[in-house]
Amino acid sequence: MSPGTRAAVLGDPDTLSELHRVADVDPALLLSDSQDLAAFPVDRLGETEVLFTGWGCPALDAVALDRMPRLRAVVHAAGSVKHHVTEACWDRGLLVSSAAGANAVPVAEYTLAAILFANKRVLEAAHLYRSTRGPIDLLSRYPAIGNYRRTVGLIGASLIGRRVLELLRPFDLRVLVHDPYADAAELEALGAEAVDLDELLSRSDVVSLHAPSLPQTRHLLNAARLALMRDGATLVNTARGALVDTAALTGELVSGRLHAVLDHTEPEVLPSASPLFDLPNVLLTPHVAGSLGGELDRLAATAVEELERYALGLGFRYAVDPGRLAYSA
Repeated sequence: MSPGTRAAVLGDPDTLSELHRVADVDPALLLSDSQDLAAFPVDRLGETEVLFTGWGCPALDAVALDRMPRLRAVVHAAGSVKHHVTEACWDRGLLVSSAAGANAVPVAEYTLAAILFANKRVLEAAHLYRSTRGPIDLLSRYPAIGNYRRTVGLIGASLIGRRVLELLRPFDLRVLVHDPYADAAELEALGAEAVDLDELLSRSDVVSLHAPSLPQTRHLLNAARLALMRDGATLVNTARGALVDTAALTGELVSGRLHAVLDHTEPEVLPSASPLFDLPNVLLTPHVAGSLGGELDRLAATAVEELERYALGLGFRYAVDPGRLAYSA
């Protein structure tokens, strides 16, 4: 992982103590994608049985793996492993674990807050209150305000999407899900109705994105699909900016027809002249939904628990399935 990742993810003394308890590890020994693998101590690589990885890990290609003949497993203290786990890892039968489930928790919590605030028109009411500094007739301005029996559409039954489903269950909301790989009966058991994408867009008061960024999902929400959304509906994006046609979305938001809560955009940082920074119907956040601060301790704890399972000869609880990587984050 990168030095910054090590400082953030392994900064808790209790986590480091647990790591030392379950494994023979040297936390000072660090390999990141900014380093030359060829310059790394050959003897240490040759002894390595498990890699404890995070953001900033170099690609584990055939060349790298040739220098680690005893390597048996990769335990990733973060989400997606696509940036460093290559086909060579699967060809050699390596076991791979990811803390993606732990990283899903704060994203789902952010999404829940965004959904509930969107239906209450909290952002717009706050802007209006700030500008008028006087009484506001909320019911005349927002006659459909509130969360009771509103419809929420989740695009993607991913780890995060399913966590959002769990968090939404206590509320009086109708939940729709679109995911071509999910089982309709399973979604129904989770309290959601499986529908196709166009139906979800046309029926939902809030649409939340939880699909992976793949070639086939680029601009999944294009101008035509955004036009299907109800007048006054809100789009929440905690997934990836590439899922949405930014130009088309900007047009809808500038017109005031739609609302948005955007933690990801394309480009990741919008041009300073983008109107989205100033619109009262848009909340832009700088990629804050994922694990930050103390939430990183959850990632580290999950990874250490997985490492202990490996040491005890048990299977990983959060093993990565290579067969699912083609359509997951």
